[in-house]
Amino acid sequence: MKRIPVRCLYLIFFIIWLTVLAGCGQSQGSAQVEPKSTQPEGIKVSVEKVTPRPIRDVLILPGETKPWQDVLLAGNQGGSVESIEVKEGQKVKKGQLTAQIDVSSLKAALDNAQAAFKLADELFQRRKMLFERKIISREELDQAETERTVKLGMLRQARVDYDQGFLHSPIDGVINHLYVDPGEYLGLGQPVAEIVNVDQIEIEVNAPELDVRYLQPGQQTMVKIDAFPDRTWTGLVEFVAFKADSATKTFEVKVLVDNTDGHIRPGMIARAVFLRRVIPEAITAPLFSIVDKSGERLVFVEENGTAHARTVSIGVIEGDRVQITKGLEAGENLIIVGQDEVEEGTRVIVQ
Repeated sequence: MKRIPVRCLYLIFFIIWLTVLAGCGQSQGSAQVEPKSTQPEGIKVSVEKVTPRPIRDVLILPGETKPWQDVLLAGNQGGSVESIEVKEGQKVKKGQLTAQIDVSSLKAALDNAQAAFKLADELFQRRKMLFERKIISREELDQAETERTVKLGMLRQARVDYDQGFLHSPIDGVINHLYVDPGEYLGLGQPVAEIVNVDQIEIEVNAPELDVRYLQPGQQTMVKIDAFPDRTWTGLVEFVAFKADSATKTFEVKVLVDNTDGHIRPGMIARAVFLRRVIPEAITAPLFSIVDKSGERLVFVEENGTAHARTVSIGVIEGDRVQITKGLEAGENLIIVGQDEVEEGTRVIVQ
């Protein structure tokens, strides 16, 4: 038997090796080819079924808080301030002594007036007794009575002058500011103390002429204070002006708010919310669902997997919802997520 030459063996092995490489290349190439996945075309959106619902038409007016009572206590007599009986921030009752002026001269005048009246009264009593005994005439009795009346008037005036040296609080409240110190000279009419009553707070707002017809005394309103964003107060309309301000053409409205806890301070920014009307069956939409394109307000509705644009007109706004007065009908599917990504006729997928 003849032996196969070595060169032939090498050639056979080389051909087999090439065949194996070709087979591996085909298998690897075929492994890399994957069929294309069929994904649905369209933009994913979320919709809300349009359903009539009540919406409130409210009017929000800004204003400033003021004390219910604000009194500037002034001196009715000039003189040196002997004492200040209160401190700033102190609560006082009506009639409580707040300051005293030097009344030594007034006290002397009062004593003289008392003595003069006592003398005139005693003279009148004696003459009255003599007249009853028919010892003196009626004319002498009348003269004594007149003298007594004059002296009584002088006594009352002296007592009033004397009492005006003692300054009493005319209201219940808090001493907000003191204008004088003991030892200072107080002139006639010069302020001594500012006393405020903050058990109730007054809020003044200006209502436009088109809205004043909705407001009337006794009407309840909601009040928000900027310093307390998480709290709401209930106010009561106390006054609605009958005449508009000539410069602003608005009407002054005063609202009273209970403040017995003392949280609200005068000078804070407040907002009064007035209810004008309630629309029971309103077509509404979220504010964020409205798209502004070139100054035109649009919403998009989904119908059979297609987005359709609607030009809308808006009315009352309450919170994050707005009344749609034209362009949207009950029962339609309003797109509320993805509305910024669609156009008229865009295919959509409702999630």
